[in-house]
Amino acid sequence: MTTSTTGSAPTGTGRRAGLDRDEIVDRALALVEAHGAAALTMRKLATELGVTTTTIYWHVGGRDELVTAVITRLSQQQADVEISGNHPRDRVMSVVRHLWSSAIAHRNVTALAHQVGATSLLEMPLEVALARELEASGLSGDDVRDALRAILMCIAGFLVVAFRSDGRVPEPHQERSLWRQVDDRQIDPGTLAALQRPPDLPSLFETTLEAVVGAFVPDSPTTSGAHRD
Repeated sequence: MTTSTTGSAPTGTGRRAGLDRDEIVDRALALVEAHGAAALTMRKLATELGVTTTTIYWHVGGRDELVTAVITRLSQQQADVEISGNHPRDRVMSVVRHLWSSAIAHRNVTALAHQVGATSLLEMPLEVALARELEASGLSGDDVRDALRAILMCIAGFLVVAFRSDGRVPEPHQERSLWRQVDDRQIDPGTLAALQRPPDLPSLFETTLEAVVGAFVPDSPTTSGAHRD
């Protein structure tokens, strides 16, 4: 007599032939990318892979280890970005744009990394690339440190705005509502109207980061800091 197992949960060890750690991490990454950090549970991942949760623990460890593995995997994928530009400022801005576009494209992993305090782990390959380009522009030591930190903090501020949902803020407390209530004769009505509208975030990002980079990176590289291919 045979018993149908259609629709039942995996039984036994649940170790699927050929399943390895890389496949588990890749599937976990895809799960976060598609549905957010809350979707990354051991049970859901096991169901996706057709194994038991014990198998996930055996290959990867607990959820904390899995989260770190997911963040590290995306970080590794950012290691081979192409940096463009002939001028030092252009090359620094190229890395800046990669940091921004990657965070936006992978917003769920970016949010997850922020939640667990692993933002630097996620960004490290791009931070290293940024440090290289800052040195190639003629900076070194504390100047590279300060320029890099200023750039990263500026990007982080823009990401807070980009990821913020106005739907979670009560209408009376939203920025546009508050500006509508401002009655100040020293501020032009056109300015008050403009302040009630959201900015063009990508354009503002470019303008702001170009100013920040320009404040640190010289017009031309020194001989010792010239870019090395």
